[in-house]
Amino acid sequence: MAIVAIIPARYSSTRFPGKPLAKIGGKPMVQHVYESVSRAGGLDRVLVATDDYRILETVKDFGGEAVLTSKNHASGTDRLAEVARKLKAEWVINVQGDLPFIRPQTISRTLRPLRRDRSISMGTARTPIYQKEEWVNPNVVKVITDRNGFALYFSRAPIPYIREHTGFSHRSLAGTDSREQIIWGYRHIGVYVYRRDFLLKFSRLRPSPLERTEGLEQLRALAHGYRIRVADVEEPSVEVDTPADLKRAEQYLRSPGNSPSGGRKK
Repeated sequence: MAIVAIIPARYSSTRFPGKPLAKIGGKPMVQHVYESVSRAGGLDRVLVATDDYRILETVKDFGGEAVLTSKNHASGTDRLAEVARKLKAEWVINVQGDLPFIRPQTISRTLRPLRRDRSISMGTARTPIYQKEEWVNPNVVKVITDRNGFALYFSRAPIPYIREHTGFSHRSLAGTDSREQIIWGYRHIGVYVYRRDFLLKFSRLRPSPLERTEGLEQLRALAHGYRIRVADVEEPSVEVDTPADLKRAEQYLRSPGNSPSGGRKK
């Protein structure tokens, strides 16, 4: 029944080469992600899966665990599956390497539905979008769900189309703010929970036209008829996709109450 979290991290990137090693507050981003994930409760193991020795050595230097994978993978899911084939685990959690400050409760809430219902093979998370600029940004992936919390579609486009914007009424999940706020939509969070057997099956599925068009792997699961459970969370809007995003990450880190993430609790 082991739960293993894997952070795929490749050096080559069209928009941001060397992104995992980019410094935020004097610390490489891959270390921020690793430490944030390690704070989530119930994990038996956290490791980085990379195709580059520089990233491998960086992770080892800060005391983390990393494994070297093939350079020939077409997607992060393929890299994940290579590692998962050698693991004895019930669940595999994929945390994208562009989330330096992901909250531990986001990981826990994404895992929870799969632990409660064994018919669910894959889960992810979403968080409200409060700014129009974020809603229309193609680097921000949006998601819409059905009334039971299963994904209907993911897109880089601003979905759903708002013919006459009155906004969505949203009540904070944090429990400290009971005020209802107006939101534009929901941002997809790059964390996925898979049952290990489904992950291995998923990695063998043929990519769909929708996946190729949007550049989003999760659309492959929907195109093949698999359901994705989407957990609602409150997650800071700090994703590093481009060098320009590093400035926002630095600003977030310096904000009151946002100190660097701590190490894994023993």
